[in-house]
Amino acid sequence: MEQQATDVIVATRTALSQASALAVQYSFSILGALILLVLGWLMASFVSRWAFEGISRVRGIDETLARFFTNVLHYALLILVFITVLGQFGVQTASIIAALGAAGLAIGLALQGTLQNIAAGIMLLILRPFRVGEYIATGSVAGTVREIGLFATEFRTADGLYLLAPNSTLWNTPITNYSREKTRKNDLTINVRAGDDVDLAMKTLTDIAKADSRVEKSPQPKTYIDAVTSDKITLTLRYWAKTGEWDDARREILGRVKASFDEKGLPIL
Repeated sequence: MEQQATDVIVATRTALSQASALAVQYSFSILGALILLVLGWLMASFVSRWAFEGISRVRGIDETLARFFTNVLHYALLILVFITVLGQFGVQTASIIAALGAAGLAIGLALQGTLQNIAAGIMLLILRPFRVGEYIATGSVAGTVREIGLFATEFRTADGLYLLAPNSTLWNTPITNYSREKTRKNDLTINVRAGDDVDLAMKTLTDIAKADSRVEKSPQPKTYIDAVTSDKITLTLRYWAKTGEWDDARREILGRVKASFDEKGLPIL
């Protein structure tokens, strides 16, 4: 009995000694892991802020795109720190990296359409075929750009409706930007009778365009005969106007042409 009691005491002391050694060992590991996590978090935050400031200084980089790149960098650093912490506890990090790669591939295949929109959004923000406030038209979309996001772009249509278009549909189609250039050409075509005073009609059209302050002086407005038939002559007034005032100028010039031709006895066919 005394021998058994002695063996129990010895076994208990050995277990306690081993437990103490393990506790000391893992205490240092846990403390080191916590310190590494805190330092890694601070480093990731500092590097992401530094990267955001640097990317924002690059000409042509949108703030949305800069934040996207810095967020990717931030979370990539956090994942690296987490894997390093696991390595401190003897975890095989190679298998974790392989698992993350497989998970990323599976998520990429599942979200293929979404990733296409993100890629298209990045290209739209880098190349800038249109900006907020500009009016554009594609094969299926027309409106004023309100916001360019990574997944989709918001528009306000000409009749005041809200329109949301996936970025992939905008990137894979020709885009006409009606607001990008400072000036824009307009060809105003009218028909007059073959027997009327064509020279007077041409001079009247040109004078009306020259008198409008929104019409550019260079190149100068000009009127030319575009087509001739047995009963009518087609005249075209060509002028350039400021893009922001192009539509107003077109409507007012049309009204002045009608009033002036009526006054001079030149009926418009």
